[in-house]
Order: sequence, then C-alpha cells, then structure tokens
Amino acid sequence: MDNKLVTLIGGGGFLGRYIAQTLLSTGARVRIAQRDPRQAFFLKPLGGLGQTQFVAVDVTRAETIANAVHGADAVVNLVGTFGGNIVGIHVDGARHVAEAAARSGASLVHVSAIGADANGDSTYAKTKGAGEQAVRAACPSATILRPSTVFGREDQFVNRFAGMIARLPLVPVLKPTARFQPVFVGDVARATIAALSDPETFGDRTFELGGPEVLTMLELHQRIARHIGRSPRFVPLPDAVGGALAALPGTPITADQWKMLGHDSIVGAGAEGLAALGVAATPLDAVAPDWLVRYRKAGRFGMIGSVAG
Repeated sequence: MDNKLVTLIGGGGFLGRYIAQTLLSTGARVRIAQRDPRQAFFLKPLGGLGQTQFVAVDVTRAETIANAVHGADAVVNLVGTFGGNIVGIHVDGARHVAEAAARSGASLVHVSAIGADANGDSTYAKTKGAGEQAVRAACPSATILRPSTVFGREDQFVNRFAGMIARLPLVPVLKPTARFQPVFVGDVARATIAALSDPETFGDRTFELGGPEVLTMLELHQRIARHIGRSPRFVPLPDAVGGALAALPGTPITADQWKMLGHDSIVGAGAEGLAALGVAATPLDAVAPDWLVRYRKAGRFGMIGSVAG
C-alpha cells in the first residue's frame, strides 16, 4: 500500500481510526472523508507530512462524494447508523459511494454487518442488506466485510456494559441467551487492509468477521465483571419485560435494536472469515484487560493492590 491513496468514508469513527492508523503505518496516503472533518483531526499526528488529507462529505448527497474519491486508488465505506436517515445512509449512501468508486476506477471495500438481510425483520438488517445489493449492482468487484459486534478501547458495547457493572449491585441483562462472536477492532482493520492490498484476489467476495469465541449476552456480562473485579448480581430479563422496555422512549435500547437481539450475531456456516484474509482472530481476554482496568475500584492501583495482597 506504499504511497497508495485510500479514501476512508467515515474514517474518523471507531473502526476508521484503526484502519487509518494501520494504513499510515504501511506508507499509504489517507484521505479522511466525513460530514465534519474537524472531528477526525486527531489522526493528523499519526501520519507524516502530507500523508493525511481531510475532506467534507455527506453520503446522502452524491455530488459531495466525487471530490472525496477523485484520484484515490481505493475507497472504504465505513458509514453506518442505528437511527436517523438510516435508508439514506445505508442504502442510498452505499450506492453513491459505490457508483463514485466505479466511475473513478478505485477498488472498494464496503463495511456492512453480520445479519445484513434485505428481508430481515429489523430496519437495520434490512437497510444493511439493501445497501449490499446496491453496492454489488454499482460496483460488482467490491469486497464486502460483515463484522460481528466490534470491540476495542473506544467501543460503545463492552464499555457500556462495563460501566453498568461497575456502578450497579444488580445488573439487568436483556436477551441473556443471544449469541455474539465479538471481533477485535484491530483484526477488522487488518482484514480491511488485506482486502485493499489485493483487490484482484478479494474483490467480488463477502467475508463475515468474528472473533475466536461465541458468547451469550449473559456470558459476556460475566466475562466483563471478572476482568474489572466486580461481582454484581445479574438479573436476566424475560423477553416480555425486555420488549416492553424497548418500546418506551428514552430507554438504552430501541425497538429496532431489540429486534436485532433476536438474531445471533455469529459467522455463518461455510462463510469466509478472518482466516481467509490472513488474519488470526484475537480473543477478548487478550486485549480487553488493558482498557477495562479503568472500571476497577481503584483503576490500575486497584489491580496492583490485588496482586500485591
């Protein structure tokens, strides 16, 4: 990837920052494109002089994408949402990016999600599935990556549960038997770079990215509690209660997210995954303690004290 120009649509987000950092380490030039480029300026110190560029783009407006894609060797579409203009972003936006990449001759990696299904029962699954169809129609050579739940230092998944477990003596657990195959953000970044590095091999293929373990929602809570040295009582909630909560405004979960929890987020049987891209899956236990330590009663000092005692 040395000196290649890669446009990251939504490159300042959680996954985008890891892809950007990995690309910069290979010598690639990285163009970060998002609605407010200033929110991604923290990436500047990661690159050398002239190695990063920032442009404004709105994927729902096709005319803004041409400038972001112009001259790029490759494009990665990372934009996603759980609400708002979800059709405009997941479907129309995906189409706009794919059309622009095809017109410019750039290779394309489109980041979708496990469970994407145009006939799914949640709006998220439907729009992600329809977005994949739009990408295939506009740019058949695109590589589609479908990660399971992505975890890492800045995530809004493991950290959210860790915060609850650290604060509450009783922790309610929605959909305790729902299964996940959480995948490390660094692994998804490496998989993306592998796809970018060899579009001839990996183009026109779909990969489902999951970690080495399948965990239920309850098991995930228990694992997090062990890492942060907490022992609350976990209270699995019946579906009737969980569904009622999701239907109320202002709760931590929406009705659409509740529908999503009704389907396991695991790599499908026979699907190509991280291994096909040459990436070894990183276990949650291998990296999570490095940042979850802040949820311990005395942070790193608490951790040291427990060892010394």
